[in-house]
This record gives sequence, C-alpha cells and structure tokens, in this order.
Amino acid sequence: MSAEPLVGVVMGSKSDYSVMERAVEMLREFGVAHEVRVVSAHRTPDLLFEYAEAAAGRGLRVVIAGAGGAAHLPGMMAAKTVVPVLGVPIAATALQGMDALLSIAQMPKGVPVGTMAIGAAGAANAALLAVAILGTTDAALQAKLVSWREARRDEVLAQEIV
Repeated sequence: MSAEPLVGVVMGSKSDYSVMERAVEMLREFGVAHEVRVVSAHRTPDLLFEYAEAAAGRGLRVVIAGAGGAAHLPGMMAAKTVVPVLGVPIAATALQGMDALLSIAQMPKGVPVGTMAIGAAGAANAALLAVAILGTTDAALQAKLVSWREARRDEVLAQEIV
C-alpha cells in the first residue's frame, strides 16, 4: 500500500498466510494501510523484538499476529510494544489450534493480547476489530464499518427459508 501502514499483520511462517490472508483481505476492503511480514518468535527472535519495539514509532496502531502450536508470537509481540496486539490462533498441529488458542489467551496480567477465534474467522475478525479501533479516531473509517455491518444485517434479513 502507498500510505504508511497503520496495521501490521505478522505470522510465524509463510504457510500461516493461508489463514492470515483473511485479515489482509478485510483490511484491503476497508482501505486500511497495512504491511504483511513473516516474523517467527522461535526462529527470528531478534527480528521479532526489533519489529515490536519499532512498531509505535513507525506509526502502527494495531498488530495482528497469527501463530500456531505454542503460539508465542502474539504474546512476545505484546511484551515488547504498547501497540494493541490481536492474536489469531492457527490450527497447525494435531491439536487443531486449541494449543495456540490457550497459549494466546493465557497471557499473564500486565501483558494483554486480544484473542480471536481459531483460523480464518479469527483472522477476519481481527481485521474488523482493528478497523473498529482505528475508527475511534477516524470518522470516515467508522462510517465504513457501520455500513459494512448494516450490509451483513441486510443479508441475514433477506434470507428466506422455504
């Protein structure tokens, strides 16, 4: 995107993009400037710390972090920045994302991570929550979100069961 990114979308490996692309698609739909990076908590911890520590100074307002298995990425990101972090558990192991969900949700007091649902729905909702957060200081973006939600409501109301 041409504008400076407001949202960082990070994931532990490129394979996680099959889930995290739902967040990217939603951010694009709302026209939110964002960046997408692979930042592994286990394989590139120095990069993780550098990214997190620079996030606020670079103008990021929200970080969406997707991770599977032990899912340390969202928590470690939150530990190193004051920018809100929204964690998306990814079903990457035999435990189908439950391990990631619990890892992200069980952050100690003082290091919060907003925890989303496992998988693609969680990624999309993370982007929608990021839009809502940004909308608190951007009336035009908030209006887009209101319209988007009204359209979802209208889709449901239009459904008929025969």
